Amino acid sequence: MKTKVLDLQGKEKGSITLPEFFSEKIREDIVSRVLEAKKIKQPYGPSPMAGKQYSASGILIHKRKVWKSQYGRGMSRVPRKIMMSRGEQFNWEGATSPNTKGGRRSHPPRPEGMKNKLKINKKELKTAIKSALSATANQEKISEKYGRLKDKKVDAPFVVDSKITQEKTKNILESFKKILGDEVYQVVEKKKKTRPGRGKLRGRRYKTNAGLLLVIGNNEKLKSKRFEIKKAENLGINDLAKGGMGRLTIYTEKAIEDLKNRFENNPEENKSKGSKK
Repeated sequence: MKTKVLDLQGKEKGSITLPEFFSEKIREDIVSRVLEAKKIKQPYGPSPMAGKQYSASGILIHKRKVWKSQYGRGMSRVPRKIMMSRGEQFNWEGATSPNTKGGRRSHPPRPEGMKNKLKINKKELKTAIKSALSATANQEKISEKYGRLKDKKVDAPFVVDSKITQEKTKNILESFKKILGDEVYQVVEKKKKTRPGRGKLRGRRYKTNAGLLLVIGNNEKLKSKRFEIKKAENLGINDLAKGGMGRLTIYTEKAIEDLKNRFENNPEENKSKGSKK
């Protein structure tokens, strides 16, 4: 499969042969399973000592014929703390139990139950990433992800000259407009807006879209907040397929070479194959 290489002005500079995985069958079932296994949730919950850190002395017991016992006094069997004692007279106050002041929560969230324990095989993970890369070159998947591009033709995948990494952000954005076209660029332009409703008061005031993804080579360097940048060696399934496969992605020439070396020319994999023979 061949595709054209574009210069910074969006004009065809030459052509490049894409690796085989860009035309590989898209396995949505494996991709969805891998995305589920990659989900991360911040564990949260109350302190293990919550509701037990009172300064009064001691907790009552319920045994018979024991000094300082709650048994036989006509009191409800609620956990209590001793606020004050004078001989055999005690001033008790309910504690610890969820129905008491300052007590524990009845059914608090458990942090240990929030850890994702799902695992995925290495071959399945590799297949999922290849499928996600293939989706970036598939017109149908791009149209499914971006509804505004349903009736428009997108000449994906986009491969650009590696010189783009040496330009300033302002010039790079101008190049993206010429490469993608104004209509397509408006769809993937990174935007930040204020969230409507009550969520503004709950630590999520702003909403941002994922924006455009630029994949660069392992030895290339580029920083910008206006679009997402990933090196070929660090490119993962969440970068390509989170929120739906078919993300609009631009690759540099060097990134295509490094991706080919990562997935097709793996020396460790070839060694293991040779040892099996």
